[in-house]
Amino acid sequence: MENKQVYRLQGLSCANCAAQFEKNVKAIKTVQDAHVNFGAAKLTVVGAATLEQLAKAGAFDGIQVIPEKQRKEIPNVPFWKKRANIFAFISAFFLVIGYVGSVMKGEADVFVMGAFILSIAVGGYDLFRAGLANLWRFRFDMKTLMTIAIIGAALIGEWKEGAVVVFLFAVSEALERYSMERARRSIQHLMDLAPKKALVRRGNSEYEIDVDDLEVNDIIVVKPGQKIAADGVVLHGTSSVNEAAITGESIPVYKTAGDEVYAGTLNEEGALDVRVTKRVEDSTIAKIIHLVEEAQAERAPSQQFVDRFARYYTPAIMAIAALVAILPPLLFSEDWKTWIYRGLAVLVVGCPCALVISTPVAIVTAIGQAARRGVLIKGGVYLEELGQLKAVAFDKTGTLTKGTPEVTDIRTFNDHSEEELLRIAAHIEKYSQHPLAAAIVREAQQQGLLLDDSQVTDFRSITGKGASAAVNGMTYYIGSPALFSERLLSEEVRDTIRALQQAGKTVVGVGNAEQFLGIIALSDQPREHAASVLQQLRISGIQKIVMVTGDNQATGEAIGSAVGATEIKAELLPDDKLSIIKEIRNTYGRIAMVGDGVNDAPALAAANVGIAMGKAGTDVALETADIVLMADDLQQLPYAIQLSRKTLRIIKENISFAFLLKLLALILIVPGWLTLWMAIFADMGATLIVLFNSLRLMRV
Repeated sequence: MENKQVYRLQGLSCANCAAQFEKNVKAIKTVQDAHVNFGAAKLTVVGAATLEQLAKAGAFDGIQVIPEKQRKEIPNVPFWKKRANIFAFISAFFLVIGYVGSVMKGEADVFVMGAFILSIAVGGYDLFRAGLANLWRFRFDMKTLMTIAIIGAALIGEWKEGAVVVFLFAVSEALERYSMERARRSIQHLMDLAPKKALVRRGNSEYEIDVDDLEVNDIIVVKPGQKIAADGVVLHGTSSVNEAAITGESIPVYKTAGDEVYAGTLNEEGALDVRVTKRVEDSTIAKIIHLVEEAQAERAPSQQFVDRFARYYTPAIMAIAALVAILPPLLFSEDWKTWIYRGLAVLVVGCPCALVISTPVAIVTAIGQAARRGVLIKGGVYLEELGQLKAVAFDKTGTLTKGTPEVTDIRTFNDHSEEELLRIAAHIEKYSQHPLAAAIVREAQQQGLLLDDSQVTDFRSITGKGASAAVNGMTYYIGSPALFSERLLSEEVRDTIRALQQAGKTVVGVGNAEQFLGIIALSDQPREHAASVLQQLRISGIQKIVMVTGDNQATGEAIGSAVGATEIKAELLPDDKLSIIKEIRNTYGRIAMVGDGVNDAPALAAANVGIAMGKAGTDVALETADIVLMADDLQQLPYAIQLSRKTLRIIKENISFAFLLKLLALILIVPGWLTLWMAIFADMGATLIVLFNSLRLMRV
């Protein structure tokens, strides 16, 4: 069994730093492999490594390494109290002194030069330490480029320019850290939902213990206003529980004995005794956090392109800077100082920071924001695919419909009332386990009919047809119309049965040996918002919406027409659904399959994006689908597509901004219109545009 350890990281400031840290950890002799998840700020190590070794590997960027399960409270340090930002403030102080002195005494004054040198030394301390180490190892990244540029500026006497560049770079780094922390807060928010302590009852005593110490079958006591500490089943008590942490749905759910509850959800009213069914690391919210973090580590296609491009981009910028600095003086006898300065400006403006973070910061923000809304997206690739869909296929039962039958029609014959018919049917069906029987009993209860006011004896199930029982001494039959003698079914009764069946409803007859009393029709009803969701999908540009079901054609047509599907495929086996998905995918390019995560696994796998109704986080849904709608709410689907499309648009905007701003700056360098401080301002501007543009996703 491989020795794998997971750590959380504090102070991970940039994507380049994450890559360098990962490389440093892999260089430890006792480590077989390592992976840094920049979006989630996590490190996974395969092999053996001490905390001291890992801290040393991250010392170049001040990275703190904390074991994942260690409950170390990290104080929330205000922006102006962070070490790097304090250095930036001190650097700014000396920069201002230098500027004032240069106006009064000129830049050549020793006091003025000293102020600028102090500004460079203080503000650039961490930068130079990392940059010089990289230069020594011939490793070229953003900090290496900046170090060369600032040292170069100092060598040609541009102390003021060097100090401005250092200060602006420090500001850029601080704002980048702040923005990434905001993007990561979605995960931190999820992690903070589950309580750290639980009140457990053992014997006649109650103890407060760490949730990590909870065992399966422990009984925890949850008082009103407290969060539930573990997944479990209610033993005693009734209450309303807010499950927004799991499903994104803020309307509380009524819970009583036998109902499932989830860690991190809020008990609002009554006290509950809950039997723990899962350890804390196996809870639904723990799985969601893990899947979101893994998703943020998955590189989307656009990010893979940017990563490949960045590998060649930095060496190319260094080559261009060298040519700008050397060729004009050598070939055209131009001034060396002027063109070295311009070469340094190329290095500064060419920093790849904005380009490197253009995609991951958008992906991290979008996936985290979706998780908070109850939409679990398992990776950047699925986020991108979702925004490019042309077709969507829906399973019927449990997806477009509620998944449970309901009474829709009651028709009586031979002068019997609807109330009498329903009471007789419910008295018999309360002894049956069939889903149709449960629906009839439920309807009777909703109408306020008493089901214990009659004597029911001799209940008998008639396999494949229905059931019979004696109600107050009279034997009645309930079930398929085929259960009843032809002589009892008049032409009017047959016409009514045919009409209801053609409408896609299941018909249940009620009668005795002498009379046919009436018909109860049932059907699985469409979800409340199914029709409006499909309408939104059509408006948003989805060209084909197909409903696939194993049910009969009449039922399929009835439900499909009610919700507005553009095509209905009924009486399908799982293999048939798979073939239809492949056929539509070949025609339209990209298709999503929406199912319940239990059935239709082949179809979900064959689609570009498999979307499961989450049933409040069932294990099967979490494991099988690419995207999970945690609240079983179809209205989350248009939201997810909108979020995906906006993410794609923002990624394209980010890459375009980064390229165009740098291209414009590079053009301005040649005639000498771009100073060093303007170059760093252009680089900082590109980075900030990318960061803040990505954070717009938090408002979708």
